[in-house]
Amino acid sequence: MNAPTALDRGRAAYQAHRWSEAIAELGTAEHDDAVAPQDLEQFATALFLVGRGAEGVDALTRAHEAYLGADDPSGAIRCAAWLGMELMSLGDRARSAGWFARAQRLVEVDPAAGPGQGFLLIPEALGALYAGDGARAADAFERAAEFAHRFGDPDLIALSHLGQGQAKIMIGDPEAGLLMLDEIMVAVTAGETSPLPSGIVYCAVLQCCRLAFDLRRAHEWTRALDHWCEARPDMVAFSGQCQAQRAALFVLHGAWSDALAAAASAQERSARGDRDGHFSAWYQDGEVHRLLGELDVAEASYEQAAQTGFQPQPGLAMLRLAQGRTKLAQSLIRAAIDSADPAERRWMLPAVVEIELAAGDLPAARKVAD
Repeated sequence: MNAPTALDRGRAAYQAHRWSEAIAELGTAEHDDAVAPQDLEQFATALFLVGRGAEGVDALTRAHEAYLGADDPSGAIRCAAWLGMELMSLGDRARSAGWFARAQRLVEVDPAAGPGQGFLLIPEALGALYAGDGARAADAFERAAEFAHRFGDPDLIALSHLGQGQAKIMIGDPEAGLLMLDEIMVAVTAGETSPLPSGIVYCAVLQCCRLAFDLRRAHEWTRALDHWCEARPDMVAFSGQCQAQRAALFVLHGAWSDALAAAASAQERSARGDRDGHFSAWYQDGEVHRLLGELDVAEASYEQAAQTGFQPQPGLAMLRLAQGRTKLAQSLIRAAIDSADPAERRWMLPAVVEIELAAGDLPAARKVAD
């Protein structure tokens, strides 16, 4: 019996979620001999998961070219779509747009080449979701879901239904949205989806639980995310977000030391490559210090969170209130609530009530309380 090759060892490590080992072995296999496009795609995925995003983009580009060379347009479109999404998350909008354009061109050449057209609807749907247009987002995610089910693609099914659930929560139907997310989580925890979509779903579902004030679900799915991350100890992607979610739950229970430890772990993981965890890591740190009365430290943490481009609200407004700057707090929270989508707005309402009361505007406080 022949000894396992580097390719054999790399494939086995990938299936066992040993990402660093998979990277080493698949990298050796690619250097020594030709590898299949699927191996390059897994090599890229492992790189993304350990926080080596730029190298992951290069490897996924090679996988795209390999799929084209193998006359596999479905694989090429999938890689191009994921390249667009990964580059978007890295803030490289020009290259992101270029890859989406290439994927669209390939779809137009061969419209029947798998679920690629559905993947291309995800950025459009996310744009509507982030803009607070729940109805338009729901429509785009529904169209993506049609492609997902037509081709039986579990990753696209998970992403499109995740978006539909988020849109339902945004437009004021949290019960229906959360039920849809529960169904997606069953598929994810059963291992039916690949690693990157799985991590996206876990983190987004926990965010939805927070927005819907569903503490029971938040606890259940946070435990599931903890287990998922623990089974992949060298994973950096999503791990910062996982720790930030744990910090938020500790804050709710007043477990300050545990919350600070989780926030510090989230910051460390975010610095190592989980960019999407950066805001929550520092925001939760600011929340703990504010509630402990350590206002200068809280302000520094909120400033770090704001560097991501997101406003640290309602925490910053509550900090200003604690500092005795009531009028500024009132101005900040009113601006934040005016620009928030319906789901985020609901989450800010308690802070608005407290600040309006402190400012002496009883009619405004009563209206918001109602």
